[in-house]
Amino acid sequence: MFPLIGLIIGLIIGLLWNIEIPPEFSSYVAVGILAAIDSVVGALTANLKNQYNTRLFVSGFIGNSAIAVLLAALGDQLDLQLSLAAVFAFGNRIFINFSTIRRILLARMSKKNSSIDIDKDKKEAEKS
Repeated sequence: MFPLIGLIIGLIIGLLWNIEIPPEFSSYVAVGILAAIDSVVGALTANLKNQYNTRLFVSGFIGNSAIAVLLAALGDQLDLQLSLAAVFAFGNRIFINFSTIRRILLARMSKKNSSIDIDKDKKEAEKS
């Protein structure tokens, strides 16, 4: 829950604060933001599975951001688009985590609806 609250607060601050990022740093900021989104979506998935760990979230956030920025910096030095490796990896994980979240929520909704149907059947059986 804390990552979601942090994301909302960060979005509000980001929208209210007009910060200009120089074009030279745009690829670094982009992969950093993608790493942050990946960490938040991963934390949400872990929370839904009752496996959330704050230390794991923070270390993953910092580690993923550092590796992504280092890849982008190395790519700039070699004149290659190495940041695309980070974009692909994080994008893939975001979609996988999103599909996991969707499956968990649909399963929970299905269980809730089936328990409502069972309760309704029990009440009808008691009336007869």
